[in-house]
Amino acid sequence: MSDFVSGFWNYYVVSIVLVSILGCGVLLWMQSSAKHVEGETTGHVWDGDLQEYSNPLPSWWRWLFYLTIVFSLFYLAMYPGLGTFKGVFNWTSAGQYDGEMQKAEEQYGPIFMKFQSQDIMAVAADSEAREMGQRLFLTYCAQCHGSDARGARGFPNLADKDWLFGGAPEQIKESIASGRDAMMPAKGVKPDLNGDEIKDLANYVRSLSGLTADSIRSQRGKELFAPACSACHGPDGAGVVGLAPNLTDKIWLYGSSEDIITETIAKGRSNRMPAFGEFLGDAKVHLLTAYVYGLGGGVNEAPAAPGATTAEKK
Repeated sequence: MSDFVSGFWNYYVVSIVLVSILGCGVLLWMQSSAKHVEGETTGHVWDGDLQEYSNPLPSWWRWLFYLTIVFSLFYLAMYPGLGTFKGVFNWTSAGQYDGEMQKAEEQYGPIFMKFQSQDIMAVAADSEAREMGQRLFLTYCAQCHGSDARGARGFPNLADKDWLFGGAPEQIKESIASGRDAMMPAKGVKPDLNGDEIKDLANYVRSLSGLTADSIRSQRGKELFAPACSACHGPDGAGVVGLAPNLTDKIWLYGSSEDIITETIAKGRSNRMPAFGEFLGDAKVHLLTAYVYGLGGGVNEAPAAPGATTAEKK
């Protein structure tokens, strides 16, 4: 579909382009009639005695400009540039992209297909597949998870044993292909919890991982945990796969300080893993799954949410 909603704009753009080229040609022609007068200046003077002489452009220089005009006309005849005119070659950036992608698919598609037909665990053990998976990871995943896949604040570590949505091959593949959405509701909004209660909960949550905590606040927070948090994190805080993280394993996505945990409880958290399935295709998702699975993250002991197939989480 054309970007122009009216035929007027097509002629408008064509006119501007051609008039600009014609204007450059006229300016060069005017320069060709200019004469050199010994000692004549433009009247511009700097620092008292530095003057600008009124000399025409050298002929060789003008002819170089004429060549650029000829080239521009040839280019506009061959390629898009004059409004909706597509050029003799009918070239488009989208068409070039599609052609290059088709060429790449013909060259590399059979290699990807070879691994796609194999079990993920077998692919993870193949050195060639690991190298291909690593290149895919560095291109599409390292920006968030880091080049070593160990993550950063707000982006999970893919090389440990802590999995929120499951670390089995089929669960990793689903995460890559379909993406994930995770949300911790804010408890600091009335009529939930007040400031002191949130601090009590934060101290109790820290104590679950053996971190330093105020014992009095922790005891009060323990009483609040059951009605406020256990529905998602479980009665013992060990988490539920696909629903809420384990609070007892000393692994923290946003940080374990009292201030950060207090902020998390009060304001909540929202995080999203984008879907790559449609963009990358099944074969590349399969390779990426095998690479992530082969990073070494194992199965944890967290209980699964209703309908979950494993007791893993990330």
